[in-house]
Amino acid sequence: MLAREARQLGVELHVLTPSPADPAAQDASSVVVGPVEDEAAMRLLAQRAGRISFENEWVPVDVLGPLEREGILFLPDLAALQPLLNKRSQRQLLSNLNLPTPRWAGMEASQPPPAPASPQSDDAFSTTAWTGEEMFSSGGGDGDPSGPSVPAEPRLPEGLTFPVMAKLSHGGYDGKGTQLLEDQAALERHLAAHTPEDWLLEERVRFEMELAQVVCRDQEGEVRCFPLVQTHQREQVCEWVLFPAPVDHAVAAWARNVSMSLVTALNYVGVMGIEFFFGPGGLLVNEVAPRVHNSGHLTLEACATNQFSQHVRILAGLPLGSTEPIVDGALMVNLLGYEPEEGPAASLDHQPQRQALAAMRGAHVHWYGKRPRRGRKLGHVTFVLAGEGAREREEERARLLAEVRAVWPWPEPVDTAAN
Repeated sequence: MLAREARQLGVELHVLTPSPADPAAQDASSVVVGPVEDEAAMRLLAQRAGRISFENEWVPVDVLGPLEREGILFLPDLAALQPLLNKRSQRQLLSNLNLPTPRWAGMEASQPPPAPASPQSDDAFSTTAWTGEEMFSSGGGDGDPSGPSVPAEPRLPEGLTFPVMAKLSHGGYDGKGTQLLEDQAALERHLAAHTPEDWLLEERVRFEMELAQVVCRDQEGEVRCFPLVQTHQREQVCEWVLFPAPVDHAVAAWARNVSMSLVTALNYVGVMGIEFFFGPGGLLVNEVAPRVHNSGHLTLEACATNQFSQHVRILAGLPLGSTEPIVDGALMVNLLGYEPEEGPAASLDHQPQRQALAAMRGAHVHWYGKRPRRGRKLGHVTFVLAGEGAREREEERARLLAEVRAVWPWPEPVDTAAN
């Protein structure tokens, strides 16, 4: 979709991809075939393009750092990207900026101390949550230091209680690398099966809804936000997105303030998606995506400038487009692959289903051209809503979602590693 918007704006877009069959290659001005960590391929891309950006967060900063120091321009730059490339560094950044997040700690803080016990470092803790507390259970009998030693057991850091979320710092996407630990036994099994330093522990947030904000910042430092939206996850994958989010103006204003503060603090250039939990505890940042975001796909129909066009404008040095809505409401529904890969090619193309969706009133179908796979996001359909109030839009959303699922079922089970 970035490539299509670049073509419409008359901006040359050169693509580096491991596969010439990549959908982006079909609309690109030229294609360099190779992985992003291929230094020679990246140099060739830089010869063709004045600025280089990324469509996902799997950025090999260690490989690209020397190229940036030589003068190759990455937007956002690697310093802005670095703390956003894994969940742990994201949490630490947000804590350092005093932006609201769930309580968290590095999983290694749950390990028993080695014998003999030594003072524990609190480096693994969120800087805004808790420090300096006793983290482990250990001892000798009834407190007699000369008594027999009782092996220490893993224990949750102070401030966390079961059930607790265990999240993989690197590589988690659409629910991959996230586990709910219900009790002490689950924690011990997890510690035995994984490298604790690769994981973080996070409080299980009791939220009323999930929200998302797409924010953009250009090379001159101008910042604009798209409207706040509600997102709904099914089996930890986004199923649908609703605009506008059914929350008070104060909540939307707070989300904008958090988003604008983050991109400004990072000197971030480009489009960013920020996911929030919202509930009794207020607004908490769940995750940051340094790229165009699934929750922003409905901006293609709902806003004066869509997120893809905005990102291209930023890279090309063009003025930011308006992020104002041009419709009263919109619903985006993700279309995931739901058939086995070995199915007939014709059925995997889903042409009859796509035509049926396109025939629905107010529907706009977007097909990505990806190789079909169960659980993979193959496209989406956006509906412009007619309802004027939150209740009417919710009724319309429920009806339209049921109609979409009658044509395009949700895959069972979802392969969350497929996207």
